[in-house]
Amino acid sequence: MTKLPIDAVLPELIAALRAKGRAVLQAPPGAGKTTRVPLAMLEAGLTKGRIVMLEPRRLAARAAAERMAETLGERAGETVGYRVRGDAKISKATRIEVVTEGILTRMLQSSPDLPGVGAVIFDEFHERSLNADFGLALCLEVAGALRDDLILMAMSATLDAGPVAELMQAPMVTSQGRSYDVETRWLQRPIAAQGSRVAPRQGARRLDALVDLVQQAEKDTRDTGGGILVFLPGEGEIRRAASALAARLPETCVVKPLFGALPFAEQRAAIAPLASGRKVVLATSIAETSLTIQDIRVVVDMGQARRARFDPGSGMSRLITEKVTRAEATQRQGRAGRVAEGICYRLWTKGEEGALAAFPPAEIEAADLTSLALELALWGAASGDLSFLTPPPEGALTEAQVLLRMLGALDEQGRITAHGKALAALPLHPRLGHMLVTGGREAAQLAALMAERDPLRGAPTDLLLRIQAIRDPRGFMRKRPYQVNLPVIERIKAENRRLQRQGTQHAKLDAPLSPAAMAALAYPDRIGQRRKGGTPRYVLSGGKGVVLEDSDTLAAAPFIVTLDSDGNLREARVRMAAQISLGEIRALFGDQISWHSICEWSKRERRVVSRKQERFGAIVLEDQVWKDVPAEAVAEAMLDGVRDLGLRLSGAAARLAARVELVRAEGHALPDFSPLGLSESIDHWLLPMLTGVKTADDWKRFDLLPALRAALDWNQTQLLDREAASHFTSPLGNRIPITYAETGPEIEVRIQELFGVSRHPASGGVPLKITLLSPARRPIQITRDLPGFWAGSYADVRKDMRAQYPRHPWPEDPTQADPTLRAKRRKP
Repeated sequence: MTKLPIDAVLPELIAALRAKGRAVLQAPPGAGKTTRVPLAMLEAGLTKGRIVMLEPRRLAARAAAERMAETLGERAGETVGYRVRGDAKISKATRIEVVTEGILTRMLQSSPDLPGVGAVIFDEFHERSLNADFGLALCLEVAGALRDDLILMAMSATLDAGPVAELMQAPMVTSQGRSYDVETRWLQRPIAAQGSRVAPRQGARRLDALVDLVQQAEKDTRDTGGGILVFLPGEGEIRRAASALAARLPETCVVKPLFGALPFAEQRAAIAPLASGRKVVLATSIAETSLTIQDIRVVVDMGQARRARFDPGSGMSRLITEKVTRAEATQRQGRAGRVAEGICYRLWTKGEEGALAAFPPAEIEAADLTSLALELALWGAASGDLSFLTPPPEGALTEAQVLLRMLGALDEQGRITAHGKALAALPLHPRLGHMLVTGGREAAQLAALMAERDPLRGAPTDLLLRIQAIRDPRGFMRKRPYQVNLPVIERIKAENRRLQRQGTQHAKLDAPLSPAAMAALAYPDRIGQRRKGGTPRYVLSGGKGVVLEDSDTLAAAPFIVTLDSDGNLREARVRMAAQISLGEIRALFGDQISWHSICEWSKRERRVVSRKQERFGAIVLEDQVWKDVPAEAVAEAMLDGVRDLGLRLSGAAARLAARVELVRAEGHALPDFSPLGLSESIDHWLLPMLTGVKTADDWKRFDLLPALRAALDWNQTQLLDREAASHFTSPLGNRIPITYAETGPEIEVRIQELFGVSRHPASGGVPLKITLLSPARRPIQITRDLPGFWAGSYADVRKDMRAQYPRHPWPEDPTQADPTLRAKRRKP
């Protein structure tokens, strides 16, 4: 066999596995870990059981198995075999089995002790797929509880191995690898400013620039020779680039696409060497690791990758285009130095490279967790019971569990149901699995469509158009002006045939359903009811809102099922939908439709509204006035209205609250009448007093003083009156309200009413700030020392006031005069 860099550390790795039963292997791409390590373990006789190695992609699993079999002089299916979705080559003689990551989960859920398996290898663990993280967590629990002899190993090209080695309590083995020098060439200036997500227009500009760069790279390296490997984010970009390059590259160049959905024969053709000519491989990140593509000397990197992210528009994980990380860029660059010195062209500037993230995020942090929640329930564990390298986010996991309960996969206690077990057995998202299990064979085509990208471009949202295109794409293209993606339709048809076999095994309905009804089974939270008004806006049963284009063929539909949207959190724009009837909604979800008595504050109407409504989620199917609504319910709703309108104290109520706060600040035990305290305790002191209050106008007229007084008991009221009186009683017996401001207690009183008063009035031992008023109730003096005023500046005030108000008394010594509010009679 050809000597590979990994060979140097195989003795150390085998020794670690023999001693600890676990290891973490770091080795760069091209070191040979994928094909050498399982064979070395088999040769060392570490286990009598099968060695199961996980690969993130079907092509990588097949290629690794075939390469190892070739090394042994055998065919795949003998000593080395593989199992992937839709294809398997294994036999009784198989000792090394290469599988895709989801296969391991099914093996563990079926037989947790993994009978016949002696070792599990997680290859390319740095990709941190959800299935790999979950599979490792399950294997660690199995090894700890059932199989202490189970050998576990994680292999990675770029992973920061410390955390996973700590999680596995395993030694690390590192292979430095061997690669030739690769010259890196960057752009001189950026193509366009862009964020972490790639917008469609930016993507088009980048694709045009990439085609130019590939043409330039081919011209620059024509004398050097060797194949060119071009990294693009997905199938669409690959097909468009291939079309553009066909007329711009020399005839000696053979363009080969390479992506996961490509038929296996075409994938193998992209990997295999050419008999003549120069190969230009247009590949997704599938070519970063695991695969060996012969004779690559040049890499052109578009700088983008597709990652699984939860897509609010579809309610499932979708592939989102993002910038590559530095680790991914390094892996791609290394592909040019496998067989000789090479060149890597990057479609970004050297300055832009510093802004790239170091490593790709773990899928578990941003993906849809519905399938994980179902698998956890099937395993019988909470997420906290397992050793995850990155724990699943609690919020996303809770949302997933809510959806599973809606689908009937979990009961109210969160335990898996028989229906949930049937869904877990299907290689589908639980939404689509529920539709297939319930709807049977007729749902298979729709499940295949919903799992794929939209096969139409430029078409209205109507689901029926997609179904027509799938059934007769050529005829559809002749009759309709919309663009049809024929490769996508072929994949939908192939998946439909596979799923139909599953549908016949699980169907629960005898009568066939319409496509809209089947879609509603998958999206019970996306059934929409048209709102009032001209614009086709819909409220969904799950509570969110969507909108259609005014010109859309479904714009007048009273009820729709939204299958896909742009995911806008405020109001999503629908991309695919189906019209559903009210009768179908009742037939499908009758057990979830119920009457509700609604008494609530309406911000729009600024009043309490009381209705009886028949509801399916947030959708109101029937609406009636609730005539005999209890007063307590109205008061509770009005309390929300008070919170909306605001709690503002004025007049006597404000003075009372100020008195309470003044005395409370002195250390006395009184309720908190501060604005925050009143708001926090509003249901205690205000709710009992809201009888008969229903509108914003009612609240505007409402007197808060009785409610505040009622919040004080008799002893507290006595304490308050003693420490901070509410009124000052004048010599004439008039009760003058005391205002308690930040500067202290204050009153306003006409000066004649205080004649005869020789001691300054006080409240709670604090002198009152007195604003003395003229007979016309205009301020003429402010004092905190009334005797001093009488003896001092009163004389000047008297002179001025006698001239202005000659009919009112202005005695020389006011302390000896009688208080009065009377004026002298006019002389006849």
